[in-house]
Amino acid sequence: MSNSDATQTQKRRIAMVDDHTMLREGLQQLVDSQSDLTCCSTASNTQDALRALEKDKPDLLAVDISMPGRNGLELIKDALTLYPDLAILVISMHDEGFYAQRVLKAGARGYVMKDADGATLLHAMRTVLNGGRYLSPAMSEYVMDAFSGKSSGRSADGVQGLSDREFEVFQLLGEGKSTEGIAEALNISPKTVEVHRAHIRDRLKLENGAAVVRYAVRWVENQKLGVPM
Repeated sequence: MSNSDATQTQKRRIAMVDDHTMLREGLQQLVDSQSDLTCCSTASNTQDALRALEKDKPDLLAVDISMPGRNGLELIKDALTLYPDLAILVISMHDEGFYAQRVLKAGARGYVMKDADGATLLHAMRTVLNGGRYLSPAMSEYVMDAFSGKSSGRSADGVQGLSDREFEVFQLLGEGKSTEGIAEALNISPKTVEVHRAHIRDRLKLENGAAVVRYAVRWVENQKLGVPM
């Protein structure tokens, strides 16, 4: 084996999953420019990502949260069911305060925002590849406070108190989807969607279904603007 071949085999293999083509291609270029990393596959949805995992056997799965059909949380759970030792890093535009704990509970090893610079993204990837966990300093402090029982200033009530499935339904409501549209997107029955909507209404202490939709729409819009609720 030549020295160049040996170097290539030592590169850690990264699989990218994101439904935004420009971002996906940008991350691929960033990874492929490194001497120790290479992008072995890219995908824009959960189904293609799972097929690529079986074919390419990456060392790290870098995944977004928001994707068509089954979202990133479901992909994390599916991937770890099939490949329990797979390292997973979430790279997302969404506020880590709402998602980081969810993805860690699902089995991911880190969470980094898409607006992070290239050096931070690469550091997060290498940290997770080497068996560590990566969160921003602020989120790390919050998680440590939560585990130690200290008051963090955040509440488990409200949106953070929703289960993962309730949270998915809540987001899709906020994106304007109907009960039937949510059922199709999540591959569940419309009746199950209605049950989740009722639970969301109770957890958020809202008076009716219309109030749930209004709240969800406002929450989604504020998330896009980076405005807390």
